[in-house]
Amino acid sequence: MSIKFLLNGETVELPEANPTVTLLDWLRETRNLKGTKEGCNEGDCGACSVMVTDRSGAKALNACILFLPQLHGKAVRTVEGFAGPDGTLHPVQDAMVENHGSQCGFCTPGFISSMVAAHTAGRTDHDVILAGNLCRCTGYAPIIRAAEAAQDQDAPDWLSVDDEGLQGETSSLVSAPETVDALAELYEANPNATLIAGATDVGLWVTKQLRDLEMPIFLNRCVDLQLFDLSGDTIRIGAGVTMAWLYETLSIYHPSYAELIRRYGSEQVRQAATIGGNIANGSPIGDNPPALIALGATLHLRKGDTQRDLAIEDFFLSYGKQDRAAGEFVEAVTIPKSAVALRCYKLSKRFDQDISAVCGCFNVKVVDGKVISARIAFGGMAGIPMRAAKAEKALVGQPWDQTHIDQAVAAMADDFTPLSDMRASANYRMQSAQNMLRRYFAELSGVETSVLEVTA
Repeated sequence: MSIKFLLNGETVELPEANPTVTLLDWLRETRNLKGTKEGCNEGDCGACSVMVTDRSGAKALNACILFLPQLHGKAVRTVEGFAGPDGTLHPVQDAMVENHGSQCGFCTPGFISSMVAAHTAGRTDHDVILAGNLCRCTGYAPIIRAAEAAQDQDAPDWLSVDDEGLQGETSSLVSAPETVDALAELYEANPNATLIAGATDVGLWVTKQLRDLEMPIFLNRCVDLQLFDLSGDTIRIGAGVTMAWLYETLSIYHPSYAELIRRYGSEQVRQAATIGGNIANGSPIGDNPPALIALGATLHLRKGDTQRDLAIEDFFLSYGKQDRAAGEFVEAVTIPKSAVALRCYKLSKRFDQDISAVCGCFNVKVVDGKVISARIAFGGMAGIPMRAAKAEKALVGQPWDQTHIDQAVAAMADDFTPLSDMRASANYRMQSAQNMLRRYFAELSGVETSVLEVTA
């Protein structure tokens, strides 16, 4: 595969790039750029973070789960490339020195990459941006102080070459289709191919499982998979929309769902991961499906020229099995634009950037004090994301009061048989799910329920 991109301001051409070599391995082993570190090698610690710039702007990404073909036509900056040609430090680097933001230094290049990307984009939500970069020496206070000290300084002129010199944005790659039609034709002809969107999941197949991927097809250049349609009273979300883009839109229409997305991985992961990938991998602990099920979302699938729609809860059949034929892919998902009673609750060992032990989403419609419809969905409670059908039945047609909430809580025990694993015991999961329903009732009743509010 022939690819072309900018690396620290210089054009790189790879006429025969291995499509499943990660940027991290290539930087360290081929280019001898050792500033980008290997920590977890799965996108959790941020030590491998680099800045990637494309037509949508600058963002921090994890080099350890970023394959070389995903860089075609883009600009990459490693920690070696942030200073100016004369050695002048970037304002972020200077501020890190002045505020003593580094101790052992292993994590520092990743922090610098995330901070420079945010500085370039004009962002100042430092706690959110740096949640995906882990430090065990300095502590975060001096690092945050450094980010604050640099935030009002102008971006240096030498980084503008990345915007001016982007290469190959219109050149075609056979295994990176640029339209849905081209993708449908290619995948139908090669149904055993591996579809790669953000690689936040598939990347681990290579780095952790050491798998050989059969004919990778990269989706990041398929622009019409990355679109929103906000016409009418629904939102159609293309499968290639990243979690970062999704967060921005949901913040307007579904703020509780948006807060769930804010806790979805790290900034680096959200900038790469896609909603289609999160749905298609069928994980029982994926965070999007419970929210989408609670919203009554419609999934749009395509195989060749054939398109079909189905309720998203019907897509998940059993653990590791979805209602998707060979050569068929997730094209989009449609949700209602309004659902004022939607609430999403995520329980995990770490508040930020962690996999859910239980994820519960609730959408109950109450008219004149009576429940007329209820959609309650959970992840982490079964081998698939699924609805709490018996709990819903206990609520519909009944008064919206504590008595019937208690009955629905009891009914939930017949809905699920959760497993015990490293994240939670079966009993803990069941009690947590039941308590989420109680919390939902309290919140809709006007009781303050935020777990982030601590008072003496």
